[in-house]
Amino acid sequence: LRDGLAVVVNDGKIQSILPEADAPPGDHHQLSGGVLAPGLIDLQVNGGGGRMVDGSVTATDLGDICAAHARLGATGILPTLITDTAEATAAVIAAGIEASRLSLPGFLGLHLEGPHLDPRRKGAHDPRLIRPMTAPDLERLCDAARRLPALMVTLAPVAATADQIRALHAAGAIVSLGHAEATAAEVRAAVAAGANCATHLFNAMSQLGNREPGMVGAILTEAIPAGLIADGIHVDPATMKVAMAARPEGLFLVSDAMCVAGSAMEEFTLGGRRILRREGRLTLEDGTLAGADLTLPEAIRCLICRVGVAPEVALAMATSRPAAVIGAQDRVGRIAPGGPADLVHLTADWHLAQVWQGGAALL
Repeated sequence: LRDGLAVVVNDGKIQSILPEADAPPGDHHQLSGGVLAPGLIDLQVNGGGGRMVDGSVTATDLGDICAAHARLGATGILPTLITDTAEATAAVIAAGIEASRLSLPGFLGLHLEGPHLDPRRKGAHDPRLIRPMTAPDLERLCDAARRLPALMVTLAPVAATADQIRALHAAGAIVSLGHAEATAAEVRAAVAAGANCATHLFNAMSQLGNREPGMVGAILTEAIPAGLIADGIHVDPATMKVAMAARPEGLFLVSDAMCVAGSAMEEFTLGGRRILRREGRLTLEDGTLAGADLTLPEAIRCLICRVGVAPEVALAMATSRPAAVIGAQDRVGRIAPGGPADLVHLTADWHLAQVWQGGAALL
């Protein structure tokens, strides 16, 4: 964190960073306290602005979801498809490739969370659609990884072979482990094959035990980054403290947002099932958590105010760290000359005050 500086923006790009006294004359915006940070990066966004990522989504829809999250502070996202049919997966991939071709603002690639998961840790995913990876699935995913700016694939070790994980890694996919009742040995074998991330640490995975470390224990001791839903609901603040102590540089924030993000919706349907929005939670009617009613600024505030994480660390967990996970650290997630003027202004008490995307104010 640095004081007394001016960020000079020209044609949607950051031109320079200067001492405030050396800033050129002309139009300027004087911030009243708080922090100017890079635009936030969210690698797990199931929907927003009233629209879910599903088999009917178009490139225009993906652009609308990106725009909804930009207004919430996340100027770069991976729209995320949760477990669905092969046909729906192919349709979302096609829409993502078109979104990339159109260079839609905020679109950084896709995240496919399933269907190659472990039904024992299904969470809110439809168990009827969970299945092991087949040769056509692998071919589709490898082709998508080569054509998209980034592709994250969440899978369970039980649903994909080591050879399949190696092939995905070789094609450029980020292979993220999650939704699995896996032993630590199974997780380590998947990491050795090329898995290089973990999806929403602690949630929908085998927990840390005294004799069997489970997926949680393996992730806390392996050198792979892991997403964290920091709403105080999915993971208790005390548990987050333990995770931060174990992996001080290995965790990044995700929202796991659904279509209600940026809207006043109180409920929606997911695969024909009713999802309720109540008191900061999204749940199936049986109480199972179904994504999160969370924005990244709120997650940053939770980490700083409830977990005691240093502000510069919490900010990195929503900017430079997720950017590095998808290999985009030279393009987004930082304030640097030549980069896009994607910026957020957070108040002294860590609420979102303003967002700029490509230099244009959104709020």
